[in-house]
This record gives sequence, C-alpha cells and structure tokens, in this order.
Amino acid sequence: MINEFVCTNISTEDPAALVAFYHEKLGIPVMFEGYDNYDGAKLGFSENAPGIIVWNSSKWGKSSESKVEFVFSCDTNLDEMYQELQAVGVDTPEPRVAEWGGRELNLLDPDGNKIMILEPAQ
Repeated sequence: MINEFVCTNISTEDPAALVAFYHEKLGIPVMFEGYDNYDGAKLGFSENAPGIIVWNSSKWGKSSESKVEFVFSCDTNLDEMYQELQAVGVDTPEPRVAEWGGRELNLLDPDGNKIMILEPAQ
C-alpha cells in the first residue's frame, strides 16, 4: 500500500530558469540544487516534506503527459502578493474571489504550468 507522498516531478528544457522563477520570483526555497545546472533540483519548504523536483526534459524526457497545477498559500494578503509579483516582472491577473469564499491569484510559470496562490476565507 502507498504510505507516503514523495514529490511532484516537472520537466523543462531549462531547469535553471524554472528553478530561478520559483525561487526568485515566488520565494520558494531551494532544498537541493540538483546534480548539474539544477537538473533534479528540489523546491519546497522542508527537506523532509514533499516538494517540486525539476528535471531536464532534454536529458530525461517529459515527466508527465500534461501540465500540472501547483497550489500554494501565502502569509500575506493576495493584494500585497499581487503587487510583489508585479514588481518582479511576473504577469498575472488581479486576485479574485473564488466560489468557495476565499481568494485566488492564478498565474503560469515560464513553461505553462498553472500556479494558484490562496488566501483563506475570512
């Protein structure tokens, strides 16, 4: 039986650029820098918790047949998060109220993977 969630693998032709986007633009820590040019790099919030592993698709092929959507929460309100993202050059629509009552900020990474950042309902 399955007993642990390990990670989510994503593939890209430019691992260093994708890791830079998640780390420098979104502020997600790099737990492991990978083996060469960020191939196999782990992004996350704890060494022992699941994270995002970035692989070089030119070397390993595609890790999935479809895009993924990463869902994160932020420690600030989404209006401030939106301003921070705009300041570092991330193009994203303004936050919106979701059907479930909280707020969402939706954007794409450089490879087209969806990212949703949540602000809990008050």
